[in-house]
Amino acid sequence: MNFLRILLFVLSILVGGACTQSKSVIVKKPVHKSTSKSTTYTEAVATPFRKKVVDYGKKFVGTHYKYAGQSPKTGFDCSGFTSYVLKEFGVIASPASSIQASEGRYVALEKVMPGDLIFFGESKKKISHVALVIKRGPEGITCVHSTTSRGVIIENVTQSTYWKPKILFARDVISED
Repeated sequence: MNFLRILLFVLSILVGGACTQSKSVIVKKPVHKSTSKSTTYTEAVATPFRKKVVDYGKKFVGTHYKYAGQSPKTGFDCSGFTSYVLKEFGVIASPASSIQASEGRYVALEKVMPGDLIFFGESKKKISHVALVIKRGPEGITCVHSTTSRGVIIENVTQSTYWKPKILFARDVISED
């Protein structure tokens, strides 16, 4: 297990661990770019495991941002935050958003579940940010994520004029199927 963590750490350094850097990534599954302004989302019901993951992530609201940060003591960047939260539940995810973007399986935005990851960027091949879904409902998709300006926050990304146009796709890194 330690070897795997070291390997992931080395890969994240080589690829670029911080979310503010846009690195190319090849996504094997089709991606969905949210272009519709009137997308309607149905309520997602989280499994008990997913609820625990989300509740744990919400505990870090208010933690400050730190470039390449991976700890609540020193601060988080976006992918450091998501990998830290998931690791608590035995889910190994790279601390680099560009690598996280290829982990797990593709999920349509209309079907994201609490605990899934949503990726943001300027194009389908460049990832600049990742967030952890905490809720999907008629009002949209709400996430907890570490932002450069406000640290770890909870925000409806589908209603945000900043984040909505940058939404690229989502991944399920929790399910084992």
